[in-house]
Amino acid sequence: MTLIDSHCHLNYPGLVEREEEVLASARGRGVSGFLNISTRQREWTEVVAATERHADVWASIGVHPHEADAHPDLGTAALVEAATHPRVVAIGECGLDYYYDKSDRDSQKARFRAQIDAARQADLPLIIHTRDAEEDTAAILSEEAARGGVRGVLHCFTGTQWLADRGLEIGFYVSLSGIVTFKNAKDLQAVAKTIPEDRLLVETDSPFLAPVPHRGKPCEPAFVADTAAFVAGLREVSPEELGASTTANFFRLFNKAAPAR
Repeated sequence: MTLIDSHCHLNYPGLVEREEEVLASARGRGVSGFLNISTRQREWTEVVAATERHADVWASIGVHPHEADAHPDLGTAALVEAATHPRVVAIGECGLDYYYDKSDRDSQKARFRAQIDAARQADLPLIIHTRDAEEDTAAILSEEAARGGVRGVLHCFTGTQWLADRGLEIGFYVSLSGIVTFKNAKDLQAVAKTIPEDRLLVETDSPFLAPVPHRGKPCEPAFVADTAAFVAGLREVSPEELGASTTANFFRLFNKAAPAR
């Protein structure tokens, strides 16, 4: 089985100290690529540095909605400049989070739109974080997509069927994390069965959200194999089929990336 972990945080405690071991373990389970995600501007250099050490690691640059208040001057220019690095293949993670409300909602929306504009200018896909903000997320993405040049993925999807359908309608992909394996995730499991084969991705969001059978442990990119196997069972396909399709989807969406040789 060949897989891509389409969303991980290799620079976070629990992974960064064991980078070589963590990546080797994942490769041993068939993971052939890793998208290393930034959440604040001061991380960009170290997130990109990991891509220079490993041919199968790519990076995103962006600002998480929790960090919107801490980045009041973030505009498109800094993002577009950082995105010129050959190993930066996406903008994000960005979006809206009304569950924790760690940043002012207007600030979240402003930073979100700045990153959408940067993605458009850089011709890169967006990585969207959304929690308890479905209507505003869908409205902003629909409005911006109507202007053209917007594509991306709803990462670590935990939303409703309505949000999944809205995202799919505007051309976005949907990525499932270990949450889909949880016993209380019946609604999400139902949604997972409806995602078209050519729009589905899998991820860990490591070091968070370890899937069954690793609950309670720090999550690692290797565990994307467990999530993929579970999703394959839900969708009544083989793990190999799901691995092949999600890997192809990754390279179709993140078309600046190329398989490591």
